Amino acid sequence: MVTIDLNADLGEGFGPWAMGDDAAMFALVTSANVACGGHASDPETMFRTLYLARDNDVVVGAHPSYPDLAGFGRRRLPVSEAEIERFVAAQVGSILAVAALAGHPVRYVKPHGALANVAAAERAVAEAIVRSVQAVDRRLAILAISGTELESAASRAGLRVFSEIYADRAYTAAGQLVPRSAPGAVIHDADAAAARLLAFFDGGAMPTIDGASIKLAADSICVHGDNPAAVAMAARVRSALEGQGLKIAPFLDRA
Repeated sequence: MVTIDLNADLGEGFGPWAMGDDAAMFALVTSANVACGGHASDPETMFRTLYLARDNDVVVGAHPSYPDLAGFGRRRLPVSEAEIERFVAAQVGSILAVAALAGHPVRYVKPHGALANVAAAERAVAEAIVRSVQAVDRRLAILAISGTELESAASRAGLRVFSEIYADRAYTAAGQLVPRSAPGAVIHDADAAAARLLAFFDGGAMPTIDGASIKLAADSICVHGDNPAAVAMAARVRSALEGQGLKIAPFLDRA
């Protein structure tokens, strides 16, 4: 039986402002990438989200980003690799501390948004993130977009690294995510997303926006939690995978 994890970006509110339906998503996913102050969240939001994760027996990862609340972490900031090391360490350290209070450990790191996309393509940025994670706690695993520089950098450094694919994002022939500003970058049709994933697990190749297909590894599938249709998308994806006989379980439980 093939086992696969479902992960989502959760805890992305700030103060009284909420993003998505975290409670519903926690009933569907097996791993949660929790915002830690860069693109969203604050101590109270982190604590509430960690409590929800604990109550739903969902594994938690830190979700650091460029420090850009106004841009939701989706803009590349003009910072050095040394600055990346420091803000990643600050964000991961913050959620580790709140997790100690909540009684639910943080077990991996997955970069968010623009930081993840830059680290996917640029070795120096990927290595800066890896150095930061090593310094904070080298027991933390890395969840990286499949086939990218971050995946390679984590492996070279001897960290545990796991590969993810996206349920609702289009790919380029180079294995990168299509920029959100481009037409067709985001798949909104839940049935289409589910069908694409089933085809991937049948043949091991992901279609790209350029027409070709690429081979990718998959320990986890990301389903986004930051839009009104997120719960329906996650539910459809999970139902389709289980209907084909796949087992849904945290990727770290298989480590």
